[in-house]
Amino acid sequence: MELFFDLVYVFAFTQLSAHLYGDLSWQGSAETAVIFVALWWSWSYTSWATGWIDPERLPVLALLSVLMIASLVMASAIPEAFRNRGETFAVAYVAMQLLRSAFIVWAFGLRDTMGRNYAQLLVWSAISGVVWIVGGVVHDQGARLAIWAVAAVVDLGAPLHGFRLPGAGATPMSDWTIAGGHLAERCRLLLMIAFGESFLRLGESFARAPGTARGDAAFIVGFLLVLALWTTYFLHHAEPGARAIERAGEEAGGLARSAYLYAHAAMVGGVIVVAVAIHKVIEAPAADVSSGFAAICVGGPALYLVGLALSKRWLGHGRFRRTMSGMVALAVIGTATAFSTRLIELVAVTVVALAVAIWAQLDGSGVLCVASPK
Repeated sequence: MELFFDLVYVFAFTQLSAHLYGDLSWQGSAETAVIFVALWWSWSYTSWATGWIDPERLPVLALLSVLMIASLVMASAIPEAFRNRGETFAVAYVAMQLLRSAFIVWAFGLRDTMGRNYAQLLVWSAISGVVWIVGGVVHDQGARLAIWAVAAVVDLGAPLHGFRLPGAGATPMSDWTIAGGHLAERCRLLLMIAFGESFLRLGESFARAPGTARGDAAFIVGFLLVLALWTTYFLHHAEPGARAIERAGEEAGGLARSAYLYAHAAMVGGVIVVAVAIHKVIEAPAADVSSGFAAICVGGPALYLVGLALSKRWLGHGRFRRTMSGMVALAVIGTATAFSTRLIELVAVTVVALAVAIWAQLDGSGVLCVASPK
């Protein structure tokens, strides 16, 4: 059922990347970021919840089905979220947040620690929900963006202070006893869906391309960029990270909040931005580099590497020097290729990503690892 629920976010990520593709201005980018926060929070809180409730039981199955419908409504409203369907987007998102938390409170009861934790989360969801709905009914596009940005900050900040409320205090992360392996697997699967969105954009744009040599080159380079980013996580961090959080004991809740709730959000967002950049390059590989394109072509991989570095740091797995070096190299490359073509900039960014991936694959003697571990 959880995998079935994730399928909705294949459509949601497609809608989100299309929104960014259509407007690379600073306002369009900010709108995409705000929408992404809502999508990520709606998905991640559901994944946390299924760590305590059984998706195969009928009441939980009904809950997830309703959440899927709300997710579809929210995703369908993305193209017009800052125009004519702001109310639809906001109401669908807020309904998901309130219904999920209320269900957990009902399931556990207020005498149980988890029930009390979710009661405080429910209050904070209601606080941010008011702001989301107010933004949805405001007709001015700039004002809606500003109000929703405030709502997104409230949602992002609530877990950092443990959903603290006057008179009730905070909910210590040690009280959020989670199945770390389950959450790690759920985040890996959603990240794979984001990579799937990259291939969807890659194939779609290549299918529509006129068939020039530069377009073919852009297709190959775009594939190599996605492959390099995938390698740095799935071949070197996904499994060790999952084992680290499984062994964390009482610290698992805090590690899950940092390494998965926040760090993986950066990685998923970065992959979606990369998909848009590749689409833009295949569409017009010889076009000059604009500030908007440079921001997504360099910023997408950089955001991904930031998330990967933070995840490694918080989980205490491996050295993150290579990812930090990659971010520095991306900044240099972005400056050096600012007056080139889209294809040249994509090639430069891909070289950096491949260097980071190959660096991760090298063993201590500097030889590429090809043998499976005994």
